[in-house]
Amino acid sequence: MRILAINIGSAAPLFVPGPGGTREQVMSGIRKSAVSTVADPRPIALAELGFEGDEQVDLTVHGGRDKAVYAYPVEHYATWRTMRQQATQIDEPLQPGFMGENLTIEGLLENRAWIGDVLVLEPAVPSDAAPVRLRVNSPRQPCFKFNARMGFNQASKMMVQSAFTGFYLEVLQTGTVTAGDTIRVLPGAREVTIHELFRLMTRGRKT
Repeated sequence: MRILAINIGSAAPLFVPGPGGTREQVMSGIRKSAVSTVADPRPIALAELGFEGDEQVDLTVHGGRDKAVYAYPVEHYATWRTMRQQATQIDEPLQPGFMGENLTIEGLLENRAWIGDVLVLEPAVPSDAAPVRLRVNSPRQPCFKFNARMGFNQASKMMVQSAFTGFYLEVLQTGTVTAGDTIRVLPGAREVTIHELFRLMTRGRKT
């Protein structure tokens, strides 16, 4: 398990559907791009409320201590590319950060991430500094901004059906994070996974 990319974004206008077929402009930080990759592994500072340079607009859905960092498994990217192509006829690779995540990760899916697990990020180059520690807190719940980002109105529905949500993390130990860092899991109570909690949260939700 490892980090493939660290992604940040600034608040920027996002056009979403409005009443009567109109389009409205809202501010969002969902558009993120990589500032550290395995090919270009730059250390990025992580504080209690998120990565340096990253902006979060709607703190009810992303931000604060409980949702300081959003991680998304790269394993789902191929599926999203296919769904987006079928819905929009746009067929292009999805770059790290496209899902709005801060961490594009490999090897840790929602059915293996348990609420309360602690992720210890271990750098490739040993350091005297304490490793960054992140606690798995909750799944993402998609909204209209995700539809706008993906370019089709059924994107949120597809996330609910697939449960390809990614997950929010709380920062327990600050420091620097670099793409290529490995992820070591310290098990928590192991009562419910991200996948299971999302299914419970969306039970009965119209899709």
